[in-house]
Amino acid sequence: MPNRSAEEWVRLSLRTPGIFIFGLVMAPCGWVLNLTATVAPNWRTLQNINNQPQSFFIEQGIWDICSRTTSADRATCGLEDPTYFDQEIIRVAQGLMVASLIVTLIGLAVAIPGVRCWKSNPNWIVAGLGGLLIFLSGVMVIIPIAWYTHILNQVPSVTLQNDANATVQVGYCIILGYIGGIFEILGGFVMFIGICRCCGGKNRGERRVEEIRSRFQQPKPAPRRVDVPSLDRARSDVSSRAPSSKDSVDDDVSFPRAKSPAARSGNTSFNGRPYDADL
Repeated sequence: MPNRSAEEWVRLSLRTPGIFIFGLVMAPCGWVLNLTATVAPNWRTLQNINNQPQSFFIEQGIWDICSRTTSADRATCGLEDPTYFDQEIIRVAQGLMVASLIVTLIGLAVAIPGVRCWKSNPNWIVAGLGGLLIFLSGVMVIIPIAWYTHILNQVPSVTLQNDANATVQVGYCIILGYIGGIFEILGGFVMFIGICRCCGGKNRGERRVEEIRSRFQQPKPAPRRVDVPSLDRARSDVSSRAPSSKDSVDDDVSFPRAKSPAARSGNTSFNGRPYDADL
């Protein structure tokens, strides 16, 4: 990256850079998904439990455990399982998920003052630091989600200890956590790259002053000359060959003209019948 001062670069538009718009859209979306994954009790689902109907299943999260059936919408939450909540993965997931939510809010609070669009130039350093915090919050989500998924069947529980035939399935919180973490990682990284000028300044919507000056100082090409044929001669020839009067037009006719019909009398009441006075 060339060592250039800020005065040697110029922005072509006063609009908010696209990298900041992308980050400010992805980060809140990821935060909402991560919040749902944190509070919802469905990191994994236990099914086919002994002495229970086929429609009965248990949902285990990092804060609560609920039981429900497919035929009823109501769930019974607050189930006790000290074996499950005493595991290291549960304590780590609780701390990292809550910390990720807080860091994302701090990152947005830091990035927004640097993205103010009513200034001629955004504060790239402040907005980039906010993007870095958002990126780290996404990483803090992916770590417990990936770890929990890796040992999904190995996390002990009272239900699994009493029933070896119970099956374990991935809950929807794992899916939401992955999507939310990826959103925050992408949004934070894109905002962070605004600190440096890469891709010839295109990532920041800037151009070098020398490029702008050379564009306006280039001599304009001379306008191309187009020869248009004159129409005066053609008009004079047509006017000379045109007849000068009606008589000349009549002289040019080579066939006899039809005679005009005789003028009719004003009395139109005669119908051709003789009267006595005529005899």
